[in-house]
Amino acid sequence: MFPVINGVTAPAQKTTELNAPEHTSLFDLGAWSAVQLAVIERALSRWVASPSDAPAPAGLGDAMRYAVLDGGKRLRPLLVMAACDAVNGDASVALRPSCAVELIHAYSLVHDDMPCMDNDVLRRGKPTVHVQFGEARALLAGDALQALAFELLTPDDASVDARAQARLCRLLAQAAGYQGMAGGQAIDLASVGLPLTSAQLHEMHRLKTGALLQASVMMGAACGSASPAALDALRDYGAAIGLAFQVVDDILDVTADVATLGKTAGKDAAQDKPTFVSLMGLEASRCYAQELLAKALDSLQSSQLENTHALRALADMLVNRQH
Repeated sequence: MFPVINGVTAPAQKTTELNAPEHTSLFDLGAWSAVQLAVIERALSRWVASPSDAPAPAGLGDAMRYAVLDGGKRLRPLLVMAACDAVNGDASVALRPSCAVELIHAYSLVHDDMPCMDNDVLRRGKPTVHVQFGEARALLAGDALQALAFELLTPDDASVDARAQARLCRLLAQAAGYQGMAGGQAIDLASVGLPLTSAQLHEMHRLKTGALLQASVMMGAACGSASPAALDALRDYGAAIGLAFQVVDDILDVTADVATLGKTAGKDAAQDKPTFVSLMGLEASRCYAQELLAKALDSLQSSQLENTHALRALADMLVNRQH
């Protein structure tokens, strides 16, 4: 049986199969992800403005749940759980940061899609939140999701140590704020129609996309214990996959269709935004993504952690994904 934390069933620590020697080819990412995702989805459904628990007023809860539930790859929560595995951490503790980082990601998408930002009408294969609920309610839903993320990290029971709460909040706040996602988005909006150097493009995406992915890894690592050298290696892994994710996103924006992506295809070129493909070309971008994957896997190797199979498989999946 899985332990129950605050009414949500937490994933089992590890099975014998998942403690097998470090060979990614022997690791079943699909099976591992299915277990993790089932728990994460139940937790999100319970914690995000549950109508039966603490309903949000004036339809706000409907917009919040629409933004979070029934869609998305849940890559960031999976990275939290995988990093927790890598440091032999407590999966029941990692469940809260895994959901919190998804709420931050969801709030950022709600705001990014609004007319004052990217003005997009499709996300995760359905109308964006401001199209479905109006701009004012979408703005408030994003604000509420951001606040809820930090509420999840600071439970009023003894399930998460106070020092761990503070560390997790700091990691997430830095990744979401001006030193991370918000700062990267500011650069992105200011760069429309402008040529960027390679260094400028890398810095923009290190903040806009990479910071939250890297924080997901480090938040998972904070749920266990590892040497300073291992933590540095995990930080390098997170930086590499964070950048690789954006490179692949830029590739898919010009190679995939709307049905595959679940969002508007070709919008970067239509909005004259600088991308890795516009700077490097398509084939060079594909090669670069593979180089970043190799760097991420090398970082895991240098960590000398034994249980990095899930992190390895997730890195391979995100670089070689088709949507």
